[in-house]
Amino acid sequence: MKLHTMANNKHIEEIIRAISEKNTSAITVYNLLSDAVRKTALASLSANNLKSLTGLLKNVKKKTLTEANKRFLKIAAVTINTPVYLLDEILIEENMRILRYVKDRTGCKIFHALKSYATFATFPIMAKYLDGVCASGLNEARLGREEFKKEVHTFGAAYRESEIKQILKYSDSIIFNSFHQLEKYGNMARKNSVEIGLRVNPGYAEVSTEMYNPCAPNSRLGIIHDIFIREFLRNRDMIDGLHFHALCEQNSDVLKRVLASFEKLYGRYIKGLRWVNFGGGHHITRDDYDLELLIKLINTFKNKYGVQVYLEPGEASVLDAGVLISSVLDIVKNKMKITIMDTSAETHMPDVLLMPYRPNVMKSGQPGQKKYTYRLAGPSCLAGDIIGDYSFNKPLNIGDKLVFTDMALYSIVKNTTFNGIYLPDIAVIRNDGKIETVRRFGYGDYRNRQS
Repeated sequence: MKLHTMANNKHIEEIIRAISEKNTSAITVYNLLSDAVRKTALASLSANNLKSLTGLLKNVKKKTLTEANKRFLKIAAVTINTPVYLLDEILIEENMRILRYVKDRTGCKIFHALKSYATFATFPIMAKYLDGVCASGLNEARLGREEFKKEVHTFGAAYRESEIKQILKYSDSIIFNSFHQLEKYGNMARKNSVEIGLRVNPGYAEVSTEMYNPCAPNSRLGIIHDIFIREFLRNRDMIDGLHFHALCEQNSDVLKRVLASFEKLYGRYIKGLRWVNFGGGHHITRDDYDLELLIKLINTFKNKYGVQVYLEPGEASVLDAGVLISSVLDIVKNKMKITIMDTSAETHMPDVLLMPYRPNVMKSGQPGQKKYTYRLAGPSCLAGDIIGDYSFNKPLNIGDKLVFTDMALYSIVKNTTFNGIYLPDIAVIRNDGKIETVRRFGYGDYRNRQS
């Protein structure tokens, strides 16, 4: 035991020394430590050292991403079937380490949101770091239980009577969107030892696109305050926690303002509950994300109310960790050059049209920024199947491959077989550098969805 303690102290001294030298080896040592020793190490660091460690963690992620982007381009330059979603296990693990760091600093629980990404071929690496998953209904709850094999927390705007028993079978907690649903299914949940939560409307959000704003006027998501205060007390004994979700790809300064509104409306009802779920939309693994503020907000909230805090990031789990590689099928001209790709905004990256947004393409620029400008378009019959306008240093040719970045999230889970267009392959770059094609789709995937 004494030798073990001495070894742990040596590791902590290594971390402190590396931090003072601004050396990323501090992160290497930190990541190799056991859960208990990591937390001991953190407890021994000064506030300034903790901030420095956070900075070094971000630097490691940035360096790893730079190396991975070179790897993506190298793979695209050789023979690889397209279109293909190519996921990088090393990048996913870097995101996991950042999420675990938040857990280490706060003691909160973090669950991956399956609605954003559910490629279970990478679940083993994610399950090493996270507490489980959050689901939006029966199929996600089942997938989480069977493939992630840790906790499952389920929220649905409303539950079908024919599915509720199965949902409870796979869930550790169930969150209701109305008191009516609580009264209908709450006793059943209790009998199955499933914890119960209510989703509330926190009364504040800063989401600019209304379609993605859970607190938009007349939103169906979350019990509004007026109804909550009328019904909560008579249902109090049934409720273990509260849940709110009001962020979308946002930083912790927005969470601070949302949290202030949530506490103003619901703070008096929190004491005595087991947990409060801060929902998703936290871009925790983004380079400019303020981790120190998030950590402070969580710790302050836990200490004030004596509850556990849950986070449900989805995008943050796989941010920047996957690309979509596509080939040029043809180039046509109508006042400008238009490439017909073997990928489609409509079918393979639907958020491009829904949000809308212009995805990044490696080695490209804005229209006119580089010498050769093209419109990138999909092969479907939809006239608006346009990915965007881009410029390149060299002219594009039929057969060239382009790499669309940040395509792991909200693409594989939302794609379609419109027009009978084949779905992209799903491939994973494993930690040892080998590429494994984990799923290849064919005619049967299209046919079986039709009847």
